[in-house]
Amino acid sequence: MKTLLDFLPFVLFFGAFKLYDIYVGTAVLMAATALQMVVIYRLDGRLQTIQKVTLLLVLVFGTLTLVLHDERFIKWKPTVLYAAMSMGLAVAVWGLRKNFLKTMLGNQLELPDGVWQRLNLAWVVYTAFMAAINAYVVLNYSTEQWVSFKVWGYVFPLAFLIAQGFYIAPHLKADEKAPTDGASQ
Repeated sequence: MKTLLDFLPFVLFFGAFKLYDIYVGTAVLMAATALQMVVIYRLDGRLQTIQKVTLLLVLVFGTLTLVLHDERFIKWKPTVLYAAMSMGLAVAVWGLRKNFLKTMLGNQLELPDGVWQRLNLAWVVYTAFMAAINAYVVLNYSTEQWVSFKVWGYVFPLAFLIAQGFYIAPHLKADEKAPTDGASQ
């Protein structure tokens, strides 16, 4: 359910773009993202910082796109989001000596500090790469090609998340095995 919820705004944006244009797509993206955050808030009782930032950027860049009738704003939104994430994680870990990944996920995953540090570095590099590649596509390709890149570009986060899963799997503590039926008799 949550995975579908994560992709729904983009799927609706893509459909509206294909049926109409970037401006209708942007309006649909704004509405779908706002609705997505309401649903997440109702399910979880709160929004994570990245969700709040994403909503803010979609609404600000979407509004600029629609009011100024300039598609460049919505196309640059992913670059701004990824660059902000990369810089925020880097400044936090190297400037403030605080690992935000561990702060956000530490109660869900028990990992050694060295693994958290390498994960944080991987996220800094990954989000910087995603900011750079989106900027490259925005600067060198048409809006139609940019939207196609957004569709096929989901390979990057998928590959990154799978690689991250393989990396952390050996470091996770195994759950204590519950006795099987009849074993306790």
